[in-house]
Amino acid sequence: MKYLLQLDFPYTGPFNEQMTEAMSDLAKDIATEKGLIFKLWTENKDTKEAGGIYVFDNIVDAKRYLEKHTNRLESFGITNIKSKFFEINEDLSVLSKANFLNQL
Repeated sequence: MKYLLQLDFPYTGPFNEQMTEAMSDLAKDIATEKGLIFKLWTENKDTKEAGGIYVFDNIVDAKRYLEKHTNRLESFGITNIKSKFFEINEDLSVLSKANFLNQL
């Protein structure tokens, strides 16, 4: 079973290439998280939001990471952080083109 963590929060920038430059070290750090399979970075310049979709191989590490990252975001002054956990239905996902799940 794999678990998805959806996280979003108010964010005023930077966006796009500037976000990549500003967040590269953080992305490298996140990549070392125990249990993390991958993260998709999300950003919406129009609504002033950012966040991510994370896939973990277990719920314990996903919950631990949420607490760690929430504390980090709050230390940057970010509030109104929204999060949700989901179990991933891998069989249905593969049928809808998530073939990579078979390789994880």
